[in-house]
Amino acid sequence: MDKKIAVVTGANRGIGLEICRQLASLGIKVILTARDVNKGKAAAKISAEGLEVVFHQLDITSQESMDALAGFIGKNYGRLDILVNNAAVSLDQAGPATAPAALAGLKATMETNVYGPYYLSLKLAPLMKKSGHGRIVNVSSGLGQLSEMGAGYESYRISKTALNAVTRIMAAQLAGDGTKVNCVCPGWVRTDMGGPEAPRSVVEGADTIVWLTTLPDNGPTGGFFRDRKSIPW
Repeated sequence: MDKKIAVVTGANRGIGLEICRQLASLGIKVILTARDVNKGKAAAKISAEGLEVVFHQLDITSQESMDALAGFIGKNYGRLDILVNNAAVSLDQAGPATAPAALAGLKATMETNVYGPYYLSLKLAPLMKKSGHGRIVNVSSGLGQLSEMGAGYESYRISKTALNAVTRIMAAQLAGDGTKVNCVCPGWVRTDMGGPEAPRSVVEGADTIVWLTTLPDNGPTGGFFRDRKSIPW
């Protein structure tokens, strides 16, 4: 098998779907994942464009679901080259929240935005080691930058700051396996989460993510990027 194998989470729409399209256009075999089976299968129909894309169901909040994906990859491909942790939620409500509501929102946000990507990365790391050139990209946000931290979107901000920490830790842990781990702020993108007023298209939002998945062996690891440039933590 000469083709690289990639997994993209939260990929039935928006930036995730565009990442799949761009990776497949580079000749990479893409496993498009989504929680909703019908939406995932519909998104995977981009294979009709001559792209090698297959669907596999994935609930990033379920260890059983992540284990099943790892088993599928191991059985069918024997290795993994690229993992893009794109699935995320933003559950913060406008205006001040009560303490119980804020804590509940934070717990739910962390489950999807941090615990899921962390577990999935650890679960798939042995398959990436077999590649020898693994690339993990965590889709973060400028709202998670401590250097520019402010009020609002508290749960989302905390989760992305934590994801940045996961990126640094795993980059150090997996360096000896040839796996590079980086995170990216795609900018404010016109998606269901970003809204119609966002200035960036999904094509622009996916660009730096795809660039990080295809880094050469002498490329960076443990970094935070926007527009293919390093940005402060």
